Amino acid sequence: MPEYDFNAPRLYVDAPLQHGAHVELDRDQSNYLGNVLRLGAGGRVLVFNGRDGEWQGLIGGRKRPDSLTIEHRTRPQDRLADLAYVFAPLKHARLDYMVQKAVEMGVSSLAPVITRHTQVSRVNGERMRANVIEAAEQCGILSLAEVREPVSLERFLAQRPPDRLLVFCDEAADVADPLQALRGGSDYAGIDLLIGPEGGFASEERELLLRQPLVLRVALGPRILRADTAGVAALALIQATLGDWRSQSR
Repeated sequence: MPEYDFNAPRLYVDAPLQHGAHVELDRDQSNYLGNVLRLGAGGRVLVFNGRDGEWQGLIGGRKRPDSLTIEHRTRPQDRLADLAYVFAPLKHARLDYMVQKAVEMGVSSLAPVITRHTQVSRVNGERMRANVIEAAEQCGILSLAEVREPVSLERFLAQRPPDRLLVFCDEAADVADPLQALRGGSDYAGIDLLIGPEGGFASEERELLLRQPLVLRVALGPRILRADTAGVAALALIQATLGDWRSQSR
């Protein structure tokens, strides 16, 4: 675990960060610092932009916080492993939860796909992006996961590079030990983890998935999990066997 100040507030800013830079705060950021955190001029926060690492910022402003002066870098920029979380969209509150937990688990992108049994066809990309930022602010994460536009499952599979490993979770799989199955993964350029809808995959979708060049079909134990729970469980398995849980040298 990298050294991290859990007590210092963190703020995402969409601006270049370097020593001496001046960053203007928007109304929501000003309200958050001044009215929620009760910080004013002379106070300090940690700031990041997903590109330049984490920096300490000095709050400026007379009546309310309105700017930051960037002082020094506290942590260098890291890089997320190439792990895409591909999922059938859920309803609002559960989608918020799922996005936040996927970010905490270290995914590099979030890719909604529409399947035969998907119950939600419209996805609010701005809301997903806001949840990505909130999770990163709260959990000391420096790199922001990409939020992709929703596409059909068929289109996603047609566009994905053949040298990526596709892990898809299927309650109908006969894999008794998902940990052992994942440890046996071969060489690949990146990982796509697919979590389907709570109605499961249609038979033709399952056949299409199994025809992918690098594919691993796994079950997540003897119980049927809700989609958001399945996502967290599957990401934990992947990070423990193929991902960055195996090393603390991020």
